[in-house]
Amino acid sequence: MHMKIAFILPECESWKLVFHKMGHPKSFLHLAAVTPRDHEIEIVDERRNKINFNKNYDIVGITTYTANAFHAYEIADKFRKNGVKVVLGGYHVSALPEEAKQHADSVVIGEAEETWPQLLKDFEKGKLKPFYKETRPVDLSAIPPIIDKKRFAEKSFLRNNIQSSRGCPYGCEFCAITNYSAGRIFRTRPIEYVVEELKSMPQKNIWMDDPSLTINPDYTKKLFKAIKPLNKRLMCRGNVDVLSKDDEFLKLASEAGCAEWFVGFESISQENINDVGKVTNKVEYYKNAIKKIHEHGMLVTGSFMFGLDHDRKNVFSNTLDFINEMEIDDAGFFILTPFPGTPLYERLDREKRILTKDWSKYTWKEVVFQPKQMLPEELQQGYNQMSKEFNSFFNRMRRIIRSAQLGYGPFFNLAILKSLP
Repeated sequence: MHMKIAFILPECESWKLVFHKMGHPKSFLHLAAVTPRDHEIEIVDERRNKINFNKNYDIVGITTYTANAFHAYEIADKFRKNGVKVVLGGYHVSALPEEAKQHADSVVIGEAEETWPQLLKDFEKGKLKPFYKETRPVDLSAIPPIIDKKRFAEKSFLRNNIQSSRGCPYGCEFCAITNYSAGRIFRTRPIEYVVEELKSMPQKNIWMDDPSLTINPDYTKKLFKAIKPLNKRLMCRGNVDVLSKDDEFLKLASEAGCAEWFVGFESISQENINDVGKVTNKVEYYKNAIKKIHEHGMLVTGSFMFGLDHDRKNVFSNTLDFINEMEIDDAGFFILTPFPGTPLYERLDREKRILTKDWSKYTWKEVVFQPKQMLPEELQQGYNQMSKEFNSFFNRMRRIIRSAQLGYGPFFNLAILKSLP
């Protein structure tokens, strides 16, 4: 049976500036790679293309994260009204499958690469099940490399993204990734697959979309050696424990083209770090991690979270002082957000501290819970004012000048500063 299949990525207005210059979602490309070749596949990225609800699809797969869940449900309802079978998947619906089932013919819980082929077989037989859940972690070596040059080549992408591993063993309280099905089980892809995909990407700027490249330093060192000849410019995510100590790791990263490390400092309070269970972070190591990254000619983008249980109103000024003192090149600021399925959500729900379950507000930028040490309005106002001050023209130019001293030109920095999460 020949089928017309559409994979749809719904737009999320509140995250538009973050994601609109990133490459296609690799989850869809991986699903396309394990879909039988006699089926016709179309990837519809609503960030760039309008959805044609009148198109003659047999089945539509829609991915969701919490902030765009309601919009994804609207899309699903429209297709179902037209008689098209709809499958929903992603982090949000994996946490709340019964909610999602109200808007779908079937819901995929967890990673989909191994359940998707069976789902298609069941659909052909007219026996589509309401739920599909993985029975084991996906073997990443069983997913062929993505080498679809047509899809990689879209010129509107400032950068593309790739993943060399999945999972994270640490289990931070707030993290949706590690509490997503097999998310606690760390797995790596064959290095030759990663290299083959990178060769197919025309973009020079590549976001390494791994939970952390420092979980298995030995694997990543081999990966960096293999990537080095490709002449790419990499943005990588890593943890303080390795970045503060392993000079060989940083040397190989720099030689492979790594320009910037996105480091989840999360908080400058060790009490907060201990509470959320981020075992890779010791505040006393922050300074050395930043220093070593700079010594190897790379930039540091720090991630900081606000509204943790030990945060008081002075957390905003204290964090800005820390960023300036440590000469951090850029930073991402996030309001603590209790995503469904995380231990944080369960704890705050149990403590009656969740203020709204309007998922469209779960954007990392809006207060959706009752903080412990301040009013919700104080958290929101402090976050807004800090973001405004940090992103002032003067402060941005100062950081760009410093970055230029490390060898990165203003054009590169402006592009990265606008597009990094």
